[in-house]
Amino acid sequence: MLNTAALILAAGQGTRMKSNYPKVVHKVCGHPMVQYVIDTSLQAGVDKCIVITGFKAQEVEKQLKGPIDFVRQEEQLGTGHAVMQAHRVLAGFKGNVVVLNGDIPLITSRTIKKMLMHHEENSYDCCVLTAELPDPVGYGRIVRDKRGNIKRIVEEKDATKVEKHIKEINSGVYIFNAQKLFEALKALDNDNKQGEYYLTDVIEIIKNRGGIVGGFKLEDHTEIKGINNRIQLAEVSEIMRNRILENLMLSGVTIQDPQNTYIEKEVVIGRDTVVYSGTHLEGKTSIGEDCRIGPNCRIKDSRVEDRVEVAYSVVVKSRIKTGSTVGPFAYIRPDSEIGKHVKIGDFVEIKKSKVGDYTKISHLAYVGDARIGEEVNLGAGVIIVNYDGYKKHQTIIQDKAFVGCNANLISPVNIGEGSYIAAGSTITDDVPEDSLAIARSRQVIKKGWPTKKRKEWEGKQHE
Repeated sequence: MLNTAALILAAGQGTRMKSNYPKVVHKVCGHPMVQYVIDTSLQAGVDKCIVITGFKAQEVEKQLKGPIDFVRQEEQLGTGHAVMQAHRVLAGFKGNVVVLNGDIPLITSRTIKKMLMHHEENSYDCCVLTAELPDPVGYGRIVRDKRGNIKRIVEEKDATKVEKHIKEINSGVYIFNAQKLFEALKALDNDNKQGEYYLTDVIEIIKNRGGIVGGFKLEDHTEIKGINNRIQLAEVSEIMRNRILENLMLSGVTIQDPQNTYIEKEVVIGRDTVVYSGTHLEGKTSIGEDCRIGPNCRIKDSRVEDRVEVAYSVVVKSRIKTGSTVGPFAYIRPDSEIGKHVKIGDFVEIKKSKVGDYTKISHLAYVGDARIGEEVNLGAGVIIVNYDGYKKHQTIIQDKAFVGCNANLISPVNIGEGSYIAAGSTITDDVPEDSLAIARSRQVIKKGWPTKKRKEWEGKQHE
């Protein structure tokens, strides 16, 4: 196969999105829509990937990843004008140039590869990606000659009644012979009502100069479904989400309720894991084998190892090791590490802390900026008081310590190995190992006090 460059058009504002942000950075399953087109081009084996940016170019460029070059289209004067801007980057380039729009994230690398092969096998100067639509209204129609090559592309406003019945349409995706493309661009003008340079006019120029223009028809027309408004964004996102879920299910993951499960592109899940309804798995999250995730969980940029259960909980930028359980209604905040076979129960919040193996924090606790050892027990209502209003402080609880219910640990403090903290204590000083710490007022009983008080209150009511 010849050297191939991809030009991805991503300069427009996308006014129909009604947004302050460039259209191409709106996200589909966690990624900017144009990132999918970039990734697909690279997966198809292109040698060079160039993204044409324009409206809020810096904002677009900072969000995109990969071995790509950026070219600015300072004025948005049409698709032909956008391709012109790439000439200096591709000066002297010989081979194929694939032109794609940045708002078609569903296109696959398989389609691009097959189109490239079709282009080269037939020695086309230009190849147009086409599709048959049940309702082609609004699209340019493909008119073919007797040999099956493309005779012309007719815009709907210019089509005859017969041509309007044609269901094969122009997708806006093209492969050009690089030399023929840039020669034709020199002859391109903007003599039209919009005053813009159209890439479709380049195809006509190539055809008029004796070039061969072919077409490659898509098997699945949803691949070229573009995004121009929020409704289409939702439609494309649903298709992409279904693709992701189908791939996971085929790899051995059980998705209990696909219609109510949201999993982003980069998420990795091991076999025999069950994902329950209402679960959101986002970013660079990895889930191990034989886990139970959900219902109604959100896990983002986190690593969850094998045989972990997470229910009705949120986990962000953290790690949960093998055999642990989290939830229901727990919140694991960033930079936390939950050890093996740990129990994090209901209404427990963990923040920037490390919890050792076989430790139990069963309910109603806050653990912030702490290092907790193995086989520790934190009772209900335990609060690690890590913030003094100015800075955060660390608490260390060593192996096999037991912290009773409703205890406050005022950081910084160190609880020694095997020590006990009596329920209701407020601990401000370090506790040595194998010790009992009691830090609460002694109980006082005043017999008859309630009766006396009631009489005083009743007397005041009658005054």
